[in-house]
Amino acid sequence: MNFQEMKQLNVTFLSLMFTFMCFSQKEKTEYKINTIAFYNVENLFDTINDPNTRDENSPIMQLKTEQSTAYWNKIENMAQVLSEIGKETAKSSPAIIGLAEIENSAVLEDLINNPFLKNGDYDYVHIDSPDWRGIDVALLYKKALFDPIEFKAYQVSAFNQKGYRIKTRDQLLVSGYLDDELIHIIVNHWPSQRGGKQKSARLREKSAELNVKILDEIRQAEPSAKIITLGDFNDNPTENSFKKILKTVDSKEELSENSLYNPFEKMFKKGLGTLGFRDQLNLFDQIILSENWCTKEYSDFTFYKAGIYNPDYLTQKKGKYKGYPYRSWSSTNTFTGGYSDHYPVYIFVIKEL
Repeated sequence: MNFQEMKQLNVTFLSLMFTFMCFSQKEKTEYKINTIAFYNVENLFDTINDPNTRDENSPIMQLKTEQSTAYWNKIENMAQVLSEIGKETAKSSPAIIGLAEIENSAVLEDLINNPFLKNGDYDYVHIDSPDWRGIDVALLYKKALFDPIEFKAYQVSAFNQKGYRIKTRDQLLVSGYLDDELIHIIVNHWPSQRGGKQKSARLREKSAELNVKILDEIRQAEPSAKIITLGDFNDNPTENSFKKILKTVDSKEELSENSLYNPFEKMFKKGLGTLGFRDQLNLFDQIILSENWCTKEYSDFTFYKAGIYNPDYLTQKKGKYKGYPYRSWSSTNTFTGGYSDHYPVYIFVIKEL
């Protein structure tokens, strides 16, 4: 081999080494991943009568015997599910969890002190709402990952045909730092479709208008704010409350300054759902994001993926509700040993290390 051939061989070898090193560097890129979840925990009430609400109408208070056993089984079931959401990918339970259908702070204390969640060192934000049954929303968070600095409850201003105010759940805004990044989360549980979808639609549209008001307040103070609105909206992603009032879109490419990205809309159009209602599968549980979550810059947290957490054990195997989420309470007010009539939903947010 002459000098020229040897020189060419060395150049080729160095070129291959450089390509391999670049490839290796790409392969070694690591991301921090956090799960943000939401779960309607289906009437998570304690066994103590609250004279200020009608909690005596809750399923657990309707039990004739073994209320305490049912309560602690329910706590255990909810804690187990919450501890598992996103764990396969994030290798940990969620950093932040929005909850609906909890009664009070006492049940939250029992929940975060259950062995399934205790090692996560969770705390919570909760404010009693005016709902006549005593049903509230709340936010759980890992103290090591999220630092709330401010929270506020907003009441929905809606009235029935007789002029009486509708007593429904507040919308809970929590602002804080995920690592060192300021984010804002709105926890929702909009009015149900009881009495008919069309008749009750205006109540959910009122709730959407309140959401817009909260969004505008945040954006006025912080134009580039990262906002998440999540919850049980009691509406599917294609309803007017989302498309016309919240201005949600199903594609990141369609996002504009005042629109919101709803990754669950495409799931709904594919036939996926989170609960059975009126003999069909619906997707009322959603996590919706402001534009700034959807950039391609990974120096801050960025939206990565959304999903419905529906492992086999959370699905009813037989009977009237076969194929639907495995609910805790039967129509005859007995504890089934199940979980919730909703599946949880979640998103992953990532940033480059």
